Amino acid sequence: MLTGKQKRHLRSLAHHLDPVFQVGKGGSNEHLIRHINEAIEKRELLKVSVLNNCLEDPREIANELVEGTGAELVQVIGKTIVLYKESRDYKTIELP
Repeated sequence: MLTGKQKRHLRSLAHHLDPVFQVGKGGSNEHLIRHINEAIEKRELLKVSVLNNCLEDPREIANELVEGTGAELVQVIGKTIVLYKESRDYKTIELP
């Protein structure tokens, strides 16, 4: 569980990142979750954008991604989701 200070720090780091994945009208599925899990292991901090043609709520999609990947939800702002998961092999982010 992330503290408020840690979330604030991660949000500041994620501000300059571009979304790596997009969730479309198909919503989240096992294929997407597997790819996000692989990418978050390398990057630790990841942005996912929800496209306008997606009928699901971005918060619901964020919860599905958190459950599927075991990552921490940093922020959902508009249609952008920010996820964090500490990497075992590629640790670069030091939390306060």
